[in-house]
Amino acid sequence: MPQPTTAADHNAPRGLILDFAGVLTGDPRSVHRAWCESEGLQPEAWRSALGRHPEGRRLYAALEVGQISQATWNEGTASLLGAHVEPSNLMGRAWAGVPAAQHVAAVARAAKEAGYKLALLSNSFGLDPFNPYVHAGIWDLFDVHVISEVVGMAKPDPAIYQLTLERLGLPGSACVFVDDHPVNLPPAEALGITTVLATREADTVAKLQDLLGVRADLAA
Repeated sequence: MPQPTTAADHNAPRGLILDFAGVLTGDPRSVHRAWCESEGLQPEAWRSALGRHPEGRRLYAALEVGQISQATWNEGTASLLGAHVEPSNLMGRAWAGVPAAQHVAAVARAAKEAGYKLALLSNSFGLDPFNPYVHAGIWDLFDVHVISEVVGMAKPDPAIYQLTLERLGLPGSACVFVDDHPVNLPPAEALGITTVLATREADTVAKLQDLLGVRADLAA
């Protein structure tokens, strides 16, 4: 069994920081396309409303840092998608079918058992009425939770990475951070954090096991 690193191993990782969507979940895009079709929308309607429509982008940015509630976001975004789209629990309905990345979670559990401290560092898409972290079954895995909606800032703001290190009680040189958006990695690297760009789950798992010196049971 891998032995946990100690404080004397200054350059060895002792903390694991994970993004949520796209790291601890599967790629949501195909699920969102299927959901759009089930709602009578074009397959790319969700992606267009959130990422391309100016008002959709404004609403999502406000949701990320807690300026508006998920319920308010549901109302505003439903109107962008179409008059027939029901706003009630819109985020939850769109995300309900996105699978958890069970193998990444298994590596995180193995790391925790080996003595690593774990932090969830996530740009939020709301906590109520739909809590994506509880839905995916990963909330209790983490020692530290840094959720953009709660702390009022979002990646790639350097301050949110610094806050995460402070809550972990570790220097950047002792941590590994995984995110699926390249833009979110440089601010972490500037603090000395080792970064991993999440791509395919199997590749992310292999990189993490090598970096952390742990092996997870991936048979389940």
